[in-house]
Amino acid sequence: MMAKHIACPKALVAKASMEIRIDTPSTKVIYNYDFSFPIGEDMKNSRRHCLLNSVSHLPLWNPLSFVTNFIVALALMKKDEVHAIIGPQRSAQAKFVISLGEKAQIPIISFSATSPSLSPTLNPFFIRTSQDDLSQVKVIASIVQHYGWRKVVLIYEDSEYGNGFVPYLTDAFQQIDTSISYRSVISPTSSYDQRHSKIVTELRVIMKLKTRVVLVHMTGSLGSELFKVSAKMKMMSKGFAWIVTDGLSTLLHPIGIDVMDKMQGVVGVRPYVPLSKGLKDFKVRFHKEKRNSEINLFGLFAYDTVWALASATDRFVATMNSSCFRQKTRKNGSGLFGLRASELGPKLLDMLEGTKFKGLSGEFDLKGRQLQPVDYEITNMGRKRERVIGYYSSQKGIGSHDLSQLSSSVLINSSNYVENVLETIVWPGPTRTPPRGWVIPVVGRPKLKIGVPVKEAPNFEEFFKVEWDPHTNKPINFSGFSYDIFVESLKKLPFDVPYDLIPYVNGSSKRMAGTYDDLLYQIKNKRFDAVVGDTSIVANRTSYVDFTLPYSESGVSMVVKIKDDNKKNMWIFLKPLSWELWLTTGGAFVVTGFVVWILEHRTNSEFRGPPNQQVGTIFWFSFSTLVFAHREKVMNNWSRFVLIIWIFVVLILTQSYTASLASLLTVQRLQPTVVDIDELKRNGTFVGYMKNSYIRELLIGQLNFNESKLKVYSSPVEFHEALSKGSKNGGVDAIFYDIPYIKLFLAKYCSKYMMVGPTYKSDGFGFAFPIGSPLVSHISRAILNVTQDHKKMQELEQKYFGNKNKCQYQAGSTVSSDGPSLSLYSFGGLFIITGLASTCSCFIHLIKFYSKHWPAVNSIHPEGSLLYKFSEMVKYFDKRDNVPSDSLTRSSDKVSEDEVSSVIDEGVLQSDSSNFTQEIVPLETMDSGCNLSPHS
Repeated sequence: MMAKHIACPKALVAKASMEIRIDTPSTKVIYNYDFSFPIGEDMKNSRRHCLLNSVSHLPLWNPLSFVTNFIVALALMKKDEVHAIIGPQRSAQAKFVISLGEKAQIPIISFSATSPSLSPTLNPFFIRTSQDDLSQVKVIASIVQHYGWRKVVLIYEDSEYGNGFVPYLTDAFQQIDTSISYRSVISPTSSYDQRHSKIVTELRVIMKLKTRVVLVHMTGSLGSELFKVSAKMKMMSKGFAWIVTDGLSTLLHPIGIDVMDKMQGVVGVRPYVPLSKGLKDFKVRFHKEKRNSEINLFGLFAYDTVWALASATDRFVATMNSSCFRQKTRKNGSGLFGLRASELGPKLLDMLEGTKFKGLSGEFDLKGRQLQPVDYEITNMGRKRERVIGYYSSQKGIGSHDLSQLSSSVLINSSNYVENVLETIVWPGPTRTPPRGWVIPVVGRPKLKIGVPVKEAPNFEEFFKVEWDPHTNKPINFSGFSYDIFVESLKKLPFDVPYDLIPYVNGSSKRMAGTYDDLLYQIKNKRFDAVVGDTSIVANRTSYVDFTLPYSESGVSMVVKIKDDNKKNMWIFLKPLSWELWLTTGGAFVVTGFVVWILEHRTNSEFRGPPNQQVGTIFWFSFSTLVFAHREKVMNNWSRFVLIIWIFVVLILTQSYTASLASLLTVQRLQPTVVDIDELKRNGTFVGYMKNSYIRELLIGQLNFNESKLKVYSSPVEFHEALSKGSKNGGVDAIFYDIPYIKLFLAKYCSKYMMVGPTYKSDGFGFAFPIGSPLVSHISRAILNVTQDHKKMQELEQKYFGNKNKCQYQAGSTVSSDGPSLSLYSFGGLFIITGLASTCSCFIHLIKFYSKHWPAVNSIHPEGSLLYKFSEMVKYFDKRDNVPSDSLTRSSDKVSEDEVSSVIDEGVLQSDSSNFTQEIVPLETMDSGCNLSPHS
């Protein structure tokens, strides 16, 4: 940009003019801005003022432009008339001039140096009268976030303008979980041939990448060359998304129609300029003066910059006493490069910083020595013309209406609103279908290189199997559950993914070249683009790969041997009840029989007789209640109360025993030899795991097994042999593995082993891709569609795990270290109830007996000892009590001779035979009933 020198007039300036030259990328168009229209009319009565101008017109691609700019700026600053400089044009040039301005304390004003690295905060004499590049970062990030693009290619120029933009863009992308997959840097100062060769090379590299979102941050001249080459290489086609920053979108008119035609589908962002009446009038006047020319945004910034400087100078002169002023210097001599600090520069800087008005570019506010952030408009390039498709506001987001016409209550950033705006974009192709942001590249490497595991037969080949050509030692066929899931998932994708499956082997050995961790690490080493197989999703692996959603069950568990079947035990009838319950039940039978004997002994002849007969009666009566077969009748109400409670307890016990025994004999009950890992570690037994798996790290790192107690195996057959031997015979007591493998193992050996213990968390099997790969989300959605297709999953499971269901009964089997026996605790309440009933009844009966007979014994033997009196009480208790005659009457039976003899044995009758015959009534009279008294 060149600002033509304007002399400081000695008389009142009625009008001013400035010739501004802007070098466009293709042609060096000169715009002659005549400011006599606004300034002449508005400033007729203004005070005398000086406009101090800079000459910063630099050849665009001349390597010496920086040196030239430095010399010109230095020469201007040494002039006494110069109090401020407008310019320079480029950020790199401005960096040198700003340092000189700080030494001379002269304001450096630039309307086109937009690099965020040139901060007015860090450079006190720098004023930016345009928007810096930082303000457009959020607009670009919003567009990228809306389409879910996770990777972007950045092309920028190797200059202060380009390099200062990158850190801020990277930070904005990190906030939306997007990364820059590739950076292409092109120098603007090299020759045309060098630039062209560099652009071709970089575009070829980009075509080999999967990322198809390209962000361009360049000035107009370099950007025009880029898009010409891009169109020639057919990169402006369907599938690509091109976004340009305001460095290009504000200069589309000067670029030329030929370049604009190559940019169809490009999306751009630039500051929003409201179409005010003043701007309309200015464009009319401009067209009259400069036919066939268009003014761009930087031209408007230039106009407002000169207006702001003229206004600040006029206000500054108004505060001075003299009608004109000249350069004043400090008294301490010259400074660096002969520069002397200006005394008027800082004062003019303060005037500029307080400048605020409504200019052609909108609100012109230099608070903080740069324009305040404004809204942005989103443009879309069509054939030979551009169109504005939407607007962006930092408070409201993206909208489809002119921001000046929106009220603050309108919520623009709602999802539907944003969708409507961005759906109107015509992308390269042309097409309205938004690009996915990535594709499988067709240049250099036409197919994905997918690594697959190699298993040694018969090491769970149901999941992944590689078949080899015996003559060439090359893989000829792939199969397995994991492989079929992958193939079915690819069918669900809306695009084709060409791939090659490459077994991970050592040369021609047909053996796997390492562990599964080694296989997955080849993705980070860029040997493979993905890994497909039965790879477990584990946390430590996610540090170098990304996994898809799992397609199998998750978790790690252990397999142990099953104990011998209880049905082969001849003492199984004792198993339903625990030994404590058996002993307690037997004791309860005896106690209940003894209590009933106490209650019935003195009044019921069936509970009298010789001692051995009475003991037998006690046992017989109590155990006969088990089957309700007791024939003895009870006469005491307390006895009946005790029997009611006891018979209820017996009923519960017998029913429980019957149910438990039936369950033992009819339902399969699997008892493991080991229940949990604590028992394994406590006994110091050996455990096993599969070769090349991550289980070893799990056992040592998380479950704290001693490494010396671990054994590695390579097939299910070896698992079977090791578990059969046991730890004491050179085998193992448990095998740890992923649940899908365990189920496959149990499908073959379910009658001998079972899965026990807790399940340790893992996320199942998944496919692995490089970190940040866009394929992960698409494959994950496809896997979800496949796994939710129950018919397809059933078909695949039947194909590879057809016999798996024959052992499903294990899932309902009882696994307990205490066995299936019923415990004493389960029936404790019943025994407490019957015990209390028996104790209370017996206690009450004995108290009544004591209260009835103790006074008589005490009166007959007043001088007897307590022990003697107690023995007499026992004798009284053993004697039969008087009862009514009908208490011994039987309904249909006569008194037998055995009953008579029992009476004699009891000593109820007199031992004298004569007396015996006199006292006994004839037997035939017993039918009518008799009252047998021991002393009649």
